[in-house]
Amino acid sequence: MNEDAFNMSVRKFLKKVGVTSQREIEQAVRAAIEAGTIDASKPLAAQVRLTVAGVGLDVEIDGALELE
Repeated sequence: MNEDAFNMSVRKFLKKVGVTSQREIEQAVRAAIEAGTIDASKPLAAQVRLTVAGVGLDVEIDGALELE
C-alpha cells in the first residue's frame, strides 16, 4: 500500500464529507428555524454513521450542534 496516496485519498474524502455535511446541516437548520419547527436556543443532537465497505468499518459518531 502506498501510504502517501492512501493518506491523501482519506483527506480528500474527509474534506468532501466535511464541506457537504456543513452545507446540508446549515440549510436544514435555517429552514427549520424559519418554519418554526425547532427552538434555536436549544442544541440539536447530531449523528453520523461512517462505513467503509470491505474492511468491516461501521462507526457511529454522536455530537451536538449549538445554535447560540
